[in-house]
Amino acid sequence: MYARSLAALCTLGLLLSSCGPVRPVAASPSPGVERIGHVIVVYLENRSFDGLYGSFPGANGLPQAAAIAPQLDKAGNPYAALPRAMDNSKTPAVADARFPTELANRPFDLASYAPADQPIGNPVHRFYQEQLQIDGGKMDRFVAWTDVGGLVMGTYDARELPIGRLAAQYTLTDNFFHAAFGGSFLNHMWLACACTPAWSDAFVVNTTYTVNAPHPKTTAAADLLPSLTNPTIGDRLTAKGVDWAWYSGGWDDAIAGRPDPTFVFHHQPFAYFASYADGTDGRRQHLKDERDFMSALRDRTLPAVSFVKPIGADSGHPKYGDVRRGEDHVAALVKAVQDSEYWKDTVIVLTYDENGGFWDHVAPPTIDRWGPGTRVPTIVVSPFAKKGYVDHTRYDTTSILRLIEIRWGLDPLGPRDAAADPLTGALGF
Repeated sequence: MYARSLAALCTLGLLLSSCGPVRPVAASPSPGVERIGHVIVVYLENRSFDGLYGSFPGANGLPQAAAIAPQLDKAGNPYAALPRAMDNSKTPAVADARFPTELANRPFDLASYAPADQPIGNPVHRFYQEQLQIDGGKMDRFVAWTDVGGLVMGTYDARELPIGRLAAQYTLTDNFFHAAFGGSFLNHMWLACACTPAWSDAFVVNTTYTVNAPHPKTTAAADLLPSLTNPTIGDRLTAKGVDWAWYSGGWDDAIAGRPDPTFVFHHQPFAYFASYADGTDGRRQHLKDERDFMSALRDRTLPAVSFVKPIGADSGHPKYGDVRRGEDHVAALVKAVQDSEYWKDTVIVLTYDENGGFWDHVAPPTIDRWGPGTRVPTIVVSPFAKKGYVDHTRYDTTSILRLIEIRWGLDPLGPRDAAADPLTGALGF
């Protein structure tokens, strides 16, 4: 009886001295999560929430940001006007002639100068720079610590775009943060393993290439990251007998040694891990081309969990992609799922790896040394999604992992995903 009472007290959190280590407790899933048969995660590129959905009805957006939007320079003084937007596709960067010399120090409509079907500059978005931009939660140094001037304050209106129309039909989350400060490399890692890679006695936080294929031919061997041995969500699924795949645009050509100019090597997180290294069964079974995703829909071979990574030109990434092309591509993927037999039990999560250096007004929560970073748009498209709904629940990238873990009874990968809310606030069964 004493043992049962002690266990009960520990479970309730009322007794700590005899309970051993305190572990994060995951949010309870909504009843009905077992009805999900397939999860499809589409991982897009480099947009902040306010940068696309600041004008979305019912969302915490630009109307709530007015008083805190003005940006400060590095000395802490407000800009009299935003510095001119820069085109950093050239070295050194040059002024982007589409934009006026000065803009008021506040968010502005990007489409007035660079419509959504045109490329724009690619703001710096690295681990330490983002923390300087966040400025302890004041969100007031995005211009000071960028390399594209006032461009980071530009916004598009997603209501006029294909994914925005999906958001209006299904569920938009307006309190979703990318998992780790910085750029694509680290945030792709957090989607795969909820972890920051270690190399020798240091952590790797900015762009680094794997020793495995594919990687740029010009990278010195000494600069290639050795295969990682951290457990991944793929490992957890495989151990449970649940099929899954990472579908990447341009993968087959890259492996064949002829990568598309917009194929991004550090957008392939599972290739960094020993379980999916060159020549392994894991690689052959689980790392595939995006074309194989479309074939799986047609051939009735879709795995239970799919990660879809569009090639750079289709990902919405600034510089080598544009918002409109990326949105059209995603809309076509979603329609293909909706037209398939899988739609009836599928949850599609459309999200962004990180904010790409673009401003947002909501301070991210403080969880650990890695993040999370700035708020990004995330849309849940599913027959189970709440219709025409804005979900204000706090999530981060590891919430996707938690949804998968809860649905298929998997152990969490670390403390962050163990404690993450599993996106069930967007779902109604």
